[in-house]
Amino acid sequence: MRAARGGPAARRAHYLAALGIDLWTARLRPAAAAAGAAGAAGAAPAMPAPRPAPTEEQLASAPCAVAPLGPGWEELRAQVRDCRRCGLCEGRTQTVFGVGSAQAELLVVGEAPGAEEDRQGEPFVGRAGQLLNSMLVALGRPRETVFIANILKCRPPGNRDPSPAEVASCLPYLQRQIQLLGPRLILVVGRIAAQSLLATDTSIGRLRGQLHRYGTQATPMVVTYHPAYLLRSPVEKRRAWADLKAARAELASDAAGA
Repeated sequence: MRAARGGPAARRAHYLAALGIDLWTARLRPAAAAAGAAGAAGAAPAMPAPRPAPTEEQLASAPCAVAPLGPGWEELRAQVRDCRRCGLCEGRTQTVFGVGSAQAELLVVGEAPGAEEDRQGEPFVGRAGQLLNSMLVALGRPRETVFIANILKCRPPGNRDPSPAEVASCLPYLQRQIQLLGPRLILVVGRIAAQSLLATDTSIGRLRGQLHRYGTQATPMVVTYHPAYLLRSPVEKRRAWADLKAARAELASDAAGA
C-alpha cells in the first residue's frame, strides 16, 4: 500500500476512510468560507481519494493467494484436508486452511469458517471479508501481504460457536501455522478467537486495548472486534481503529528494533 501523503491529519483521514469511519469536521462560518474560497486559487491541490480495498477478483488473482507455500506448509495443508479429529468433518464441503504469503509479517486469526467460506475454501469472504480488507488497508497491510487463518478449519453447523473439544482438536494446526510463519504480530479478531488463543474467558472488551504475548516466542498479539460484529455495531469501529493503530505502532517499533 502506498502511504498517504501529507501530514498527520491527512494520513488519519486516509485510514479512517479506508475503514469506513465518518470523519466529522467543523462547519465554516460564512465569512470564513468566503475567505477560504478567495484563497483557493493559491491553495495546494486537494488530497486524492483513498485507494479502495482490493476487490474479490483482485484478491483471487494475487500471486500470494495461489502460490505454493513450501514443503512444511504443503504437508500441513494435506493433514488439515484429511483431518477427522472431530465431528465437523462430517458436514464440511471442504476445509478452510488459510490464505496468504508465507513471508507475511502479520497473521490475522478469526474464529471459524461460515457457509460461504466453507463453499469457497477461503477465510473471510463476503461482507465481513470486505470490511476486513478495509481494516488491513487502514493498517497499511493489504490482504495480499498478510496470512489469514481461523481457529477452526471446518464450519460448525449453523455457524454456532465452536465447542471446547473442537477448539482443542483443531488448535494444533493453527499453532503449527504460527510456527511456520513466525509472524511479527498476530491480529486476533473476535471473542472466540481471542479467548481460545489466550486460554481465558475474559471478555473481549477487557482483552482489547493491551498488548498480549503468545507462545514460546512471545509473539506480540493485538485483539480487536470481529468484522461481522462491526457490521452489526458500527459505533464500535472507532475502538477497532484504536486497536489497528496500536497494531501498526507495534509493527513499526518492531521493524525499527530489528
